[in-house]
Amino acid sequence: MDKILEALVSSSHPLTVKRAIVKKVMEAAEKEVTEEQCQALYHLTTRLILLGEDAFQRQVGLQVQEAYARYHREEFARFFSKEYVLGLLQQGYGSLDHRDPAILDFLHGSLRLLISCPAVLELAPLLQTEVLRIICERPEPATCAKLATILMDFPQCVPREKAGVLFCQQLVRTFAYFNCPVTEERELREYVTQVTRVSVMLQGIWKAEPATLLPSLQEVFAVISSTDPSFEPSIALASLVQHIPLQMITVLIKSLTTDQNVKDASMTQALCRMIDWLSWPLANHVDTWVIALLKGLAAVQKFTILIDVTLLKIEQVFNRLWYPIVRQGALVVLSHMLLSFQHSPEAFHLELPKPNEEKIKFVLNQSAWTSQSNSFASGLLKITGKSETGKTGLVNLGNTCYMNSIIQILFMATDFRRHVMSLHLNGSNTLMKKLQLLFAFLAHTQRAAYSPRSFLEGSRPPWFTAGSQQDCSEYLRFLLDRLHEEEKTLSAFQVTSPKPEPATTSAETLNNAVSQPVADMPSHPDPVAANGDGRTLVERMFGGRLSTAIRCLQCHSLSEKEEPFTDLSLAFCPSMSKCHGPIDEHKSSSSVGPCQGAVNGGSESSEGSVKEGAGTRMEKPVVEPTLSVPDLVDYFLAPEILENENCYFCERCASLQRAEKVMRVVAAPEYLILTLLRFSYDATCHVRRKILDNVGIPPHMSLPLRQPGISVSSSSSTAVTSSSSDSPESGENLAKKLKPSQKEDGMTGNRTNSESNDSDSEMLSVPYVLSSVVVHSGMSSESGHYYSYGRNGSSTDGYVAHPSSKTLESSSLSESSTASQEEMGCADHKSTDWFLFNDSRVTFTNFESLRNVTGRFPKDTAYVLIYRKQEVSGQPSNSGPVVNGSRLSGEPPLQKELMDAITKDNKLFLQEQELNARARALQATSASCSFRPNGSDDNEPPGSCGPSGGGGGGGFNTISRLVF
Repeated sequence: MDKILEALVSSSHPLTVKRAIVKKVMEAAEKEVTEEQCQALYHLTTRLILLGEDAFQRQVGLQVQEAYARYHREEFARFFSKEYVLGLLQQGYGSLDHRDPAILDFLHGSLRLLISCPAVLELAPLLQTEVLRIICERPEPATCAKLATILMDFPQCVPREKAGVLFCQQLVRTFAYFNCPVTEERELREYVTQVTRVSVMLQGIWKAEPATLLPSLQEVFAVISSTDPSFEPSIALASLVQHIPLQMITVLIKSLTTDQNVKDASMTQALCRMIDWLSWPLANHVDTWVIALLKGLAAVQKFTILIDVTLLKIEQVFNRLWYPIVRQGALVVLSHMLLSFQHSPEAFHLELPKPNEEKIKFVLNQSAWTSQSNSFASGLLKITGKSETGKTGLVNLGNTCYMNSIIQILFMATDFRRHVMSLHLNGSNTLMKKLQLLFAFLAHTQRAAYSPRSFLEGSRPPWFTAGSQQDCSEYLRFLLDRLHEEEKTLSAFQVTSPKPEPATTSAETLNNAVSQPVADMPSHPDPVAANGDGRTLVERMFGGRLSTAIRCLQCHSLSEKEEPFTDLSLAFCPSMSKCHGPIDEHKSSSSVGPCQGAVNGGSESSEGSVKEGAGTRMEKPVVEPTLSVPDLVDYFLAPEILENENCYFCERCASLQRAEKVMRVVAAPEYLILTLLRFSYDATCHVRRKILDNVGIPPHMSLPLRQPGISVSSSSSTAVTSSSSDSPESGENLAKKLKPSQKEDGMTGNRTNSESNDSDSEMLSVPYVLSSVVVHSGMSSESGHYYSYGRNGSSTDGYVAHPSSKTLESSSLSESSTASQEEMGCADHKSTDWFLFNDSRVTFTNFESLRNVTGRFPKDTAYVLIYRKQEVSGQPSNSGPVVNGSRLSGEPPLQKELMDAITKDNKLFLQEQELNARARALQATSASCSFRPNGSDDNEPPGSCGPSGGGGGGGFNTISRLVF
C-alpha cells in the first residue's frame, strides 16, 4: 500500500485521479492491516508531511496518517516512540533542522492523534526535558509560539517544580531576545500574535503553579535592569505585564525601591525600558506599573533617578501620542511625568491646555514627588515636601519670626507680589531684587520651608541685634522705606546718566547709594520714577495722603498741610486700656515682679522663664470683644484739642493758644496697613507693657475719604500721622493724646454739631477687605512670637464695590455699616481661603480662628493688619502689573534668571532629600534611632522664639499651643 501511494503522489496523473485513488487508500484503513504495512505507511506519510514537494503531497500525508492512526492507534503509538520523538527534537528530520517549526507542528499533530492513549503520559517526562532545552536555546518567536500551543493543549508536558521555575525564567529571558525586523503590517501582526500566544501560555503556568510567578518577575527585572551596553532587551516583555496581578503592585514596588542591592544605574535602566514598553500594542496596565514605580521612587526620595528618566524619556512618551493604539497609556504616563516634574521647566517642551488655578494646584500637589506616600520605606524616611496648602513656610533663623510674618503678609498682598514679580531687575543686587527672588522661591520652591538668610542680611535695620526678637511693625516700616528709597535712587540715576549704563554698573551705584541711612519719605514723590505717575511701587501699593489742619480756637485761623503715609498707627484710648485687666490676670498666675521687664531682649519674655500651669494654656470660652478695629480708627480720626502743655503756637495771635487739630485721608492706599499700638510705656517700672485688650477684626471695613477740592476749613477733620516719620516711641505718645469729649465749651460743641451735616456731604466711604493679620504672642515687644494669617488673594478678586457718599454719624466707621459688610463678606469665606503662617509651618485655617484667637489665647493679639482696597465701579484700579502694555490679571511669567535659581535650588533640595533618605535607611538597618520626646520639629532651631510666646502661634513643644 505504501508503494502504491508513493508512486501515485509522484506520478503525472491528473489531480482528480490522484484524489480518487487517495480516497481508496484511506478507506482501506478500516480493514485489517499488518503492522509492517502500518509502519511503512507511517514512515511514508511522515516524509510527505515534513518533506513534501508541494501542498498536495503534505495534505495527502496528513490525511492518510490520520486515517490509519485512528483505526490502528497502538501501531501508531509504537511508531511514535520516545526514541523517535527524541530524534526529531534533537536531530531534525532529513534536511529539516530540529529547530524548524514544522517539526513542532508534526509533533503537535501526532500528540493529538494519541490524545486519549497512555502513550502521551509516557512521552510527557521526555517532552518536559526537551521543552526546557529548546527554550534555553533562545528560539525565534515562531518556534516559541508553536511550543506554546503544544503546552497549552498538553499541560502535562509543562516542566514541574524546580524545572518549572527554571523554565519560566528561561522563557522570560527568551522574550528579551525576540526581535521583529519586518516592516510589513501583515508580518507585524503575525509577530504580535506569536508573542501574545507565548505570554498567554506563561500566564497559564503562573496560575497553575503560583510559585513560579515571583521568580519570573525577578528575572524580568534582572533583564530590564541590565547595564550591558551590548544587550538591549525586546519590548515584547511588555506583553507579560498585563498578566501580573495588580494586587502585587505594592509588594513588588516596595521590594524594588527599598532593595539596597539595586544600584541607581540599574533602576534607571529598568524604568527607561518599562517606559519603552508603552510602544507595545495591546498591552494593558503598562502605564499603571510605570506610574507605580515612579511614585515608589519618589516615596523613597530617589529623585536623581526620576530626573534622569524624565529628561531621557519625556519626548519619546510624547511622540507615542501620535499612535492611537498606544495613546491612552502614553498620555497617562506623560501627564504624571509633567505634573510631578515641578522643580524645573526642562521637561516642558510643549504647551498643554490650561485648566483653572484651583485644579492646577490640586493636581500638582497630588503628583509632586515630594507628596508621595512613603509607605514603601521605613518610618524614619520622613518626606519633607510642601504642606497640603501648597504654600511655603520660612525657616526661623533665630528669633526672626518678626521678619517671617511680615514677608508672608506682603507675599499674600496679591497685587504687590505681582508687581514685584513683573519687575526686570536682572543683574542687580538691590533689596527689591532680593525680595523678588524671595517671592519667587515662596511661589515655586519644592521645599516645605525656605531659608531667607540672604534677605535677612540685606533688610535687617542696622540697630537690630542679630538673634534678638524685634518689633515686626518697625521692621515693616524700615523695609518699605528702603524699597521706596531704592526705587527713587535708581530712577534718579537713570535720568541723570548721560548714556545708558550696563545693568551691573547701575546696580553697583544703587547699592552704594542705598547703603546709607534712608531718610523719611518726602512730602512729594520724585517726579522721575519708573511708572508714569511718578510714584514708586511702595507709594502706589501702600501709600496714602493725609491732610492735617490746626484751627486756633481764639482767632479761628487755619494752618493746613498734606503728608504721605504708609500705615496708620492706631492707639488705644486711655479709658479703654488703663485697667489692663488681662495683664493683671497673667501677673496673678506667675511669679514675675511688678516691675520686672524682658530679659536678654531676644530669648523670651520674662514670663517665659516661669512654667505655666495647664490651666493657663487651656482655651478660654470665646467672649465677644467690646472693642473693634473700626472703634480704634474712629478714635484715631477724632478731632484733638491742643491745650495745657500741648497748646498750639498761633502765628496770628503770636502766642500759645488752645487749638483743634483735625486730619483727614485725602488719598486712600491700595493696601491699608493698620498697626495696633499695643505696647505702652510704664513709667513706674520703666518697661514697655503690652495692652491685651481683645479687638474685633471685621472682614470688611470702610475708610472715610475727603473728596478732592473740598477745603477742611469748615469741618471737623479726622487725623492720622505719617508712618514714615513715626518711631515706636512717637506711636506710643498717641495713646497720651487728649481727645475731645462732651466737656468742650458750648461754642465749640455747637459749632461741631452745626458743621456735621456739611462734613457728611464731603466724605466718601472707601471699601476694604481684610487681606492678612500679624499676631503677636507674648507679653512684651522684645520677646514672644509672631505668626500671621493670610487670605488667598483670588478669593477677593472680582469683588466690585459701588461708590457711595455715606452719611457718617459721630463715628467715622459706624458699627452698623461694618456689621452689614461683614455679613455680606463672610458668606464667601471658604475653608481654604485662609492660611496660618507659623515660620516653617503653613496650614489651612478659617476666619473664625483669626477672629477668636485672642478670646482663646489671651496672649495672642492682632498687631499688624492689612486691608486691600476693593475695586469701585467707575474708578481706575492699580490691580495687576502691566507687562508689554497689557495688564495681567494672573501671576506674571517667571523670568529666566529667577527660574534658573529656583531650578538649581529644587535640584539641590531633591538631592538633599535623597541623600538623607539613604543615610537614614542605612542607619535604620544597623541601629535604632532616638526620637525627641515630642517629635522632630524643624521649626525651632537654636535661638528661635521658643514655646513661651503664647498659645496661638508660639513654640511647638505642646500641641495645645497651635492655632487651627
